[in-house]
Amino acid sequence: MEAEAAKYIGAGLAGTALIGAGIGIGSIFSNYLAGALRNPSAAAGQRTNLLLGFALCEATGLFGFVLAMIILFGA
Repeated sequence: MEAEAAKYIGAGLAGTALIGAGIGIGSIFSNYLAGALRNPSAAAGQRTNLLLGFALCEATGLFGFVLAMIILFGA
């Protein structure tokens, strides 16, 4: 396999973290909304978990993007 093709494959695999992060964010918000509708008094207590999960999913996506750019344009 040529080195250029391997770079593109590696960047594509690193970019799949972006897709996983988007799915993670959607499931976090949908589960929070479902729980808040079932028990509105407990929704405020779960807000910290919601924001922590959102931050972790966003960080995963950003790490995947940075890794893909390093693979494509790095030395």
